[in-house]
Amino acid sequence: MKQLYAPWRSGYAGNENSDSKHENTPKNQCIFCKIYKDTNNTKHLILKKFDHSYVMMNKYPYNAGHLLVIPNRHEGSLNKLSPQERAELIEVTSLCTEILNKTLKNEGTNIGINLGKVAGAGIPAHLHIHVLPRWNGDTNFMPAIAETKVISFDMEKIYQQLKEAFNTIEKPHK
Repeated sequence: MKQLYAPWRSGYAGNENSDSKHENTPKNQCIFCKIYKDTNNTKHLILKKFDHSYVMMNKYPYNAGHLLVIPNRHEGSLNKLSPQERAELIEVTSLCTEILNKTLKNEGTNIGINLGKVAGAGIPAHLHIHVLPRWNGDTNFMPAIAETKVISFDMEKIYQQLKEAFNTIEKPHK
């Protein structure tokens, strides 16, 4: 496999021993819990906080506008969330797809939850939902032939666009 130099990922990808990457990571060591408690939403690319969940841009995206919907409560399993928490996660995920479509004009969306480390969860102790906007042709020769993904967009610009859209929302649909 060829490599594309991406030094901005080193803080995440290069730290396999990070406390947040273990299935039994306690709340006080969880990166999502630390981010949620911090009041600097812009620093962490948080777009909106709701009663039971929050939305942030993924700092290490697979595509432009890759969002994470994260329960406020530290939990690694859907069945350990309350019915209200689960319902809000789905409502907020649905809201994310609407906002991405209106703001970024994506043609499709991938939504996924990786439960457990072996399922691909990078932070397995704190459940999160990936919402990825997709466009026709966004997979080109680079990942198909060179096994390399190139993302060429301005994260700050997309953050501002999405933040404006999320600022108009009081609560998720009910």
